[in-house]
Amino acid sequence: MATLLRGVLRPLRAFRSRPRPAADVPLRATSHGAGLLYPEHIPTSPLQKALLAAGSAGMALYDPYRHDMVAVLGETTGCRTLKVLRDQMRRDPEGAQILQERPRISLSTLDLGKLRSLPEGSLGREYLRFLDVNRVSPDTRAPTRFVDDEELAYVIQRYREVHDMLHTLLGMPTNILGEIVVKWFEAVQTGLPMCILSALFGPIQLSAQSLQALVSKLIPWAVQNARRAPCVLNLYYERRWEQPLKALRQELSITGPPMHIQGPA
Repeated sequence: MATLLRGVLRPLRAFRSRPRPAADVPLRATSHGAGLLYPEHIPTSPLQKALLAAGSAGMALYDPYRHDMVAVLGETTGCRTLKVLRDQMRRDPEGAQILQERPRISLSTLDLGKLRSLPEGSLGREYLRFLDVNRVSPDTRAPTRFVDDEELAYVIQRYREVHDMLHTLLGMPTNILGEIVVKWFEAVQTGLPMCILSALFGPIQLSAQSLQALVSKLIPWAVQNARRAPCVLNLYYERRWEQPLKALRQELSITGPPMHIQGPA
């Protein structure tokens, strides 16, 4: 039994000890050591994945801001869904180009000076405004570790790195209510179990007033927009910085939120 437990817990020790990789390095199928498919890959058995999924789900529900646990949950439960998303990207010209070129979104790849110089209302300027107002950084996204396919590993990495783009598109802040609304949009758009779990159980932490607004106004709005919009992973955001945000929303059939949600002071 002790030997079995040591084998199951070994990936967690590796997960804690490995340094973060450079955020501008594309995930590629190259040699990274015995059994490794990309730089931060940690091979795991089905049993290890199941235990990681159970543990990370509990921690993520207890503390939704444990982004590391949310990341582990997404990687250990989303393999089938990631294949569907990958195939959607392959069938779309813009999505296929993203899969081929594998762009990364990080402080080292963003030209912040250029984004600040863009016109008011452009995607790039509004994305930068979102980062500044909410005091968040694209470098906080955890690297993929437990996905046993390098292309699928990039798909979930891309999903994480465009998460703040969805906040910008939807006009949602990073407080709990705003995150839950975005998770409902992502759940319908992607079908990832992690998004569905967060959308369903995240509202437990809301006040009665916020919960009423979420159920009566914000969830219907998020679901309708997610159903109308094409797959948001197929957008090459880095080549759309100059596009007016209003025009992009119209292209995606995304309407404005039904109410204002107060963000950070």
